[in-house]
Amino acid sequence: MSTGLIQPKLIIHGGAGSSLKGKAGADAVRRSLYAVITEVYELLLAGTDAKSAVIRGCQLLEDDPRFNAGTGSVLQSDGQIRMSASLMDGTQQRFSGVINVSRVKNPIELAEFLQTSDDRVLSDIGALELMRELQLPYYDPLTKIRLQEWILEREGNFDKAMAGVVAERELVSEAGRGTIGVVVLDSHGRLATGTSTGGKGFERIGRVSDSAMPAGNYANAHAAISCTGIGEDIIEECLAARIVVRVTDGMPLLKAFECSFQEAHSRKRDFGAIGIAADGTIAWGKTSEVLLAAYHDGEKMGDTLEMGPGTQTQCRVSLV
Repeated sequence: MSTGLIQPKLIIHGGAGSSLKGKAGADAVRRSLYAVITEVYELLLAGTDAKSAVIRGCQLLEDDPRFNAGTGSVLQSDGQIRMSASLMDGTQQRFSGVINVSRVKNPIELAEFLQTSDDRVLSDIGALELMRELQLPYYDPLTKIRLQEWILEREGNFDKAMAGVVAERELVSEAGRGTIGVVVLDSHGRLATGTSTGGKGFERIGRVSDSAMPAGNYANAHAAISCTGIGEDIIEECLAARIVVRVTDGMPLLKAFECSFQEAHSRKRDFGAIGIAADGTIAWGKTSEVLLAAYHDGEKMGDTLEMGPGTQTQCRVSLV
């Protein structure tokens, strides 16, 4: 007798940007990503639902100072850290998020609480009040290397547009556009996605990231997408929602990626995205030089770190 269960699928990312510096850089990022894949996929095999698995994956990535989210977030132009995150439950098609929150360890946990709130997206002051309501301890996500990075940029009058997506500068060459994201299809066929970021670094105070918008993080019963890259480019393409709508209208996930990224390339956009469809297809795409992503397709782990430069979309087809 069939149990009706399917093989879960998982894909995560740690940002997009320019080239990793050789094999050492790729190996360091791969270790971090694979550790998260291993823990979260074991939870999925044990029956954890998609939304809970996404939250756990985001927590782990936010806690890794290698990535620009949670601990290790970049500083804005005034030397402060302001983070944004969102969570979307595809089964309920419910979105929640926080914008420019400070002094919290895991912004995704605030987004989690807001899933059951009448007010689903809060900005800085509202998020701070929510932290107090939930009695979350204050936490400083600043790392020494991010402070040193900001001091160097200040001395140069902030003439660089982006911060490093990966904190260890010896591993990455100008790899900006840092964000983390997790997309899950659980054993019951439920989809969810979460995205979290420290921002692009050195930005104007009050700038809002795509990570707390449906443009950068979107899911329904048909597909789930998390984006990374230049937030303004992602917003102008409404990238995550655009891909999900195309899948909902009957387009295969990879084709939806290809169409969306071809359109974006013609407008010289700079970003990446990962996604899963309800049929079990896992896909990813980028216009940036590097997409730091890894996945578990139900059989084995893999990653996108060896993708060449230029606009590319790829998928792993492992039907449910």
